Amino acid sequence: MKAVVFHEFGPPEVLTYQDWPDPGPPGPEEIVVRVGAVSVGRLLDLGTRAGTNRYFRGRPPHVLGSDHAGVVVEVGRDVHHLRPGDRVAVFGHVSCGRCRSCEDGHDEICPSSELIGVHRPGADAELARVPAANATVVPEGISLVAAAALALAGPVAWTQLRMAGLRAGDWVLVNGAASGLGSMTAVVARHLGARVIGTSRKERKRSALLELGLEAALDATAPGFEREVLELTGGEGVRIVVENLGSAEIWPHLVAVLAPGGTVISSGAFLGGQLSLDLRSLYQRSQRVVGVRTATRHGVASFWREVAPHVRPVIDRTFPLADAVAAHRYLESGDNLGRVLLIPCQEVG
Repeated sequence: MKAVVFHEFGPPEVLTYQDWPDPGPPGPEEIVVRVGAVSVGRLLDLGTRAGTNRYFRGRPPHVLGSDHAGVVVEVGRDVHHLRPGDRVAVFGHVSCGRCRSCEDGHDEICPSSELIGVHRPGADAELARVPAANATVVPEGISLVAAAALALAGPVAWTQLRMAGLRAGDWVLVNGAASGLGSMTAVVARHLGARVIGTSRKERKRSALLELGLEAALDATAPGFEREVLELTGGEGVRIVVENLGSAEIWPHLVAVLAPGGTVISSGAFLGGQLSLDLRSLYQRSQRVVGVRTATRHGVASFWREVAPHVRPVIDRTFPLADAVAAHRYLESGDNLGRVLLIPCQEVG
């Protein structure tokens, strides 16, 4: 099969489109998927390729690609809920299913968890062998490109907002709302009845966010940001802040507009992990800061059942798998609004 492989860490140019061994037959609880589309992620793909993803414990050569969608071509002997020909979306977080955390329904913190495309061979290829438990049948009417864009960001956004206790009518501020996950969080929050404020430093992206139906799109570093948010919310502030960047520069402004009893949700923090937190203010205002590592299997299932049929992801553009270098360059530029995806098999995607 064809795959995108990097043989050393470095810039996008280290990626090569080449012949690569097929994944082989599925194990008893696995499936083989002909990949129709696969998302390009900033941390999992760009970071792993560059050698800056501290979660990557392997060595090149390596095939990237975590959240993807495609068509099942073969199933293992113990797989009964899927069959060849099914269109599936694959969630990239693999848990053991046997430890205390998994048995308690907290498989997102399984101590032996792995990520497809990071700890395991990924889906930047024509074929991928993955655990059947990580695959969900894609509802009719959703393309494989959309399904790949939803596969990770959808369940994570849904989990973030559920963990924050979102109610219809709540004000939600999504920092970095033009990113793949940020845009998905904004879309899901709007579907659930929230009033959403998005942030971006780029004027072009702020204009595009308004076209998605957000109440406002602001620059969190601009003078007057806090005043604008308080004016929009009638002086109360926002009940939920979704903050996935970890910017020490932006953090104080986000906390300043959080309402009493409000919640900050963090998933990722790829810009950094050290921020200043005023504990006295936190307890006096009964506020919470909650880390959401990823979605659970239950969260993935409930997202596809309750939310996916009613929302569509924001997709910036797609690239053929052979143009993975260009896709990585584009995502690194920061010009995208929403998801960037690779298409390994045009006839499938």
